[in-house]
Amino acid sequence: MATDAKDAPADAGFGRISRTKDVAFRLIALAATLVGIVSLALLLANVAIDAVGWLDWQFLTNPPHPNPYEAGFLPALIGSIAIMLLIALITFPLGVGAAVYLEEYANDSYLTRFIQLNIANLAGVPSVVYGLLGLGLFIGLLNIGYGTILVAAFTVSLLILPIVIISAQEAIRAVPDSQRQASYGMGATKWQTIRNVVLPRAMPGIMTGTILALGRAIGETAPLIMIAAPTTVFGAPTSLFSKVSAMPLQIYNWASYPQTEFQYGVVAAGVVTLLVVLLTMNSIAIVIRNRYQQRT
Repeated sequence: MATDAKDAPADAGFGRISRTKDVAFRLIALAATLVGIVSLALLLANVAIDAVGWLDWQFLTNPPHPNPYEAGFLPALIGSIAIMLLIALITFPLGVGAAVYLEEYANDSYLTRFIQLNIANLAGVPSVVYGLLGLGLFIGLLNIGYGTILVAAFTVSLLILPIVIISAQEAIRAVPDSQRQASYGMGATKWQTIRNVVLPRAMPGIMTGTILALGRAIGETAPLIMIAAPTTVFGAPTSLFSKVSAMPLQIYNWASYPQTEFQYGVVAAGVVTLLVVLLTMNSIAIVIRNRYQQRT
């Protein structure tokens, strides 16, 4: 009894210290979260205030113009949307297909490990390197043409493809192996198991990774500069081989103009438009992902 009485204050002190550390860590984590959220909110508010009076229907439907009051965003807006649609059509089937092969078909060999290591390394390569790759491969070797929609989409697809593959692998790996065995027990083939069991349950995770990758792709500028995409185009693209500009390039070009109206008002209107397109694209992808979650 005496020993228990001596241990009780020590246990109580240890509990108070643990609770104090828990509260302190919680407050530090909350402060770190608030710093990021408040900083982002202030930045967005500042940009939105500068865009007031500049972001209107004329801005969205006019081509670029030397006069800031007549400048428009239409060619770059259409160019970015066309590039992103083509990127999604390229990267999604290639990325998911590669992930399915590596997780479901490939053996655990030195070659597979070498491929996995290179995919992980490629995910961290600077975007300007992919621009040089696109310049040498699609323009120098295949001669598709400088600054076209096709070259821009292929180059940026190479940039985000490792991210899509890695996220798809993690989503496929997260599907319980018991569900695969149950499908085999019902007489399903390997492809039927992948199509009807693995992919539907992995699709929410695959879509999440694809959303993040496309969000990075829409803001990339360095690869487009390396493939000689023009910063300003005065007409909307009409084919896959048309010269194309993108919203980040056009915003960068406006920011270099000496007029204050371009550096603040017009640039802010372009940034808000870019964010709206990005959020709309992400919202559509999230809706598709949620539908898959409800089915599973």
